[in-house]
Parts: sequence; structure tokens; C-alpha cells
Amino acid sequence: MLRGIDVSAYQSSSYSTDGLSFVFVKATEGRSYVNPKLASQTKRARDAGLVVGFYHFLWPGNLTAQAEYFVGKAPDRPGDILAVDWETTGEGTHASNAEKDRFLRKLKELRPDNRVVLYANRDFWLNVDTTSYAGDGLWIADYVSAGKPRIKAKWRFHQYTDDPLDKNVAAFDSRAALRRWAGDA
Repeated sequence: MLRGIDVSAYQSSSYSTDGLSFVFVKATEGRSYVNPKLASQTKRARDAGLVVGFYHFLWPGNLTAQAEYFVGKAPDRPGDILAVDWETTGEGTHASNAEKDRFLRKLKELRPDNRVVLYANRDFWLNVDTTSYAGDGLWIADYVSAGKPRIKAKWRFHQYTDDPLDKNVAAFDSRAALRRWAGDA
């Protein structure tokens, strides 16, 4: 298992990269928010030679506009991973299954050279999702032992804790294997 983290504006731009193989950086949310630390957090990961992913917090509605907003703000580099964060918004709503699926497909259309993955927590995956569509891979959040999420679906990334920050593992044998997978979109 490879180790990684995900960061947003709540984390420092000088986070530790020791022992990490990948970092997911929050890029955008909806159609108006951009992580003010996007550039510096991305630079930190790239300077450490890590595989870099970017995620968009999905809101219901305006899917094409959200997808265009996300790809307009997230760096455009082959081998980077794009992720869709599908969960309940601060207003208590969430994108529907159809919206989530359309968004993933739209991202793949807009950025065919990037892998596109779905981030969802275990409850969403088991109780809200009805299509099991996760683009190129599932990133599951379930706060249990690293690499042992309580789902039957094949996953690529597992967020296993948020204490003291979001820690993840990836189901790849090596950083080179992850880099090959990410680059073979």
C-alpha cells in the first residue's frame, strides 16, 4: 500500500511529504470557490516528486459549468488525477446519482489524458449510490484500518482517518505503478 494525504485550505502549504507517494489537493467547489492555497500546495507535492491529484467538491446542478470551472482551475498535466468529491453539501443537499455520473463523464471528456475518480464515504457508496459508476476508480472514505474499507467494490484509494489530517492509502505496489496507471488514462 502506498501512503498519501489530501489537503485543502485548512492545511498548511508546507505539509510534510515524508513517506508519501501521492497528494490530492482541493482545487474547487461548485462554480465559485478556488482553494487559495492551490498553487503552493501543488508545488509542495511536485517538488517532492509525488503523484498529484486534484479534487472538486460537487454541488447539485450546473454540471457542465462546474466541470469547466474545475478543469479551468486545476493544473492541466498528463499523469495528474482528477477526483470528484461527492457528499452532502453545507446546505444539506447533494448531487444526484445521475448528476454525479454526468459530471464524471464530462470531466473525462474535457480531460481525456487524466484519470478521473470518485471520492465518496462508505455511507454514500452503500446507501446513496445506485449506479456504482466511479469513472476510472473509487476513492472510498471509511475510518477503519488502512487498506481495509468495509465495502465489496474494488477501490483504488482509501481515506482511513482524518486525524490529524486526511490520510489515505492507494492499492498499488509502487509509486511507479501508480504513476503508470495515472499516466495511462
